[in-house]
Amino acid sequence: MDMNVDGETVFVHTGGREFDAEKPTLVLVHGGGNDHSAWGLQTRYFAHHGYNVLVPDLPGHGRSGGATPSSIEDFAAWLWRFVDAAGTDGDRVETVHLAGHSMGSLIALAAAAQMPVRTSSLILIGPSGHMQVHPDLLTATAANDPVAWEMITDWGFGKPAHKGGHQAPGLWLRGGGRALLASCPADVLGSDLAACNDWTGALEAAAKVACPTLFLMASGDRMTPVGASKGLRAAIEDARSEILPDTGHMIMVERPNETIDLISGFLDDIR
Repeated sequence: MDMNVDGETVFVHTGGREFDAEKPTLVLVHGGGNDHSAWGLQTRYFAHHGYNVLVPDLPGHGRSGGATPSSIEDFAAWLWRFVDAAGTDGDRVETVHLAGHSMGSLIALAAAAQMPVRTSSLILIGPSGHMQVHPDLLTATAANDPVAWEMITDWGFGKPAHKGGHQAPGLWLRGGGRALLASCPADVLGSDLAACNDWTGALEAAAKVACPTLFLMASGDRMTPVGASKGLRAAIEDARSEILPDTGHMIMVERPNETIDLISGFLDDIR
């Protein structure tokens, strides 16, 4: 469905369900150069298992209009304006469960730090204390060079995903990932990666988190290895950590069923 935030159209995937003020709300935030489709299976599952699910195309991404924010803090502030616009008939969404992948995990973390009392829980998938981006990749994305799509899909998907055998028969993960990045408007991917590279406030934000938190990582992640979030995990009291084996950075795409199981189990435990 379409929403209006800051006078711009925002496309939101809801799993085909109408908003229900009686249900808890789960907001899923995609990564750099991606859109709502990265959360396809998780969106449908949770929308049909007790949650309002809101998966926006971030500004300037996918089907959403507007200029993409240039910093993680600005993305996070926009996310709360989006949540405020999501209620219906005067029913403001007061609290949400926030989940994000890669750049989306930084946005979710920054948002939880900005509004601790409105964050019911935090789920960080493929996070990093400082998401440094290789200078060659920053240069390629800034130039809209297609070689950037090859570099990201090569490093982003785990080795098993390079060979096929996905849970969804016939799905070509690297090809799909490359097509998604290629569809991203010019300059957006480069701006996203620069925002990740420039943000050094993750540890400070983690210290402000006051809600149950799940870290979901992958043993074969070459973009944000497990050790990259060690400081964040230490900074958040009683944070839970899960590591999926034989999986790369695109965790919820490579292992959709396991991702659903781990998020569902976490949300059930804190209910």
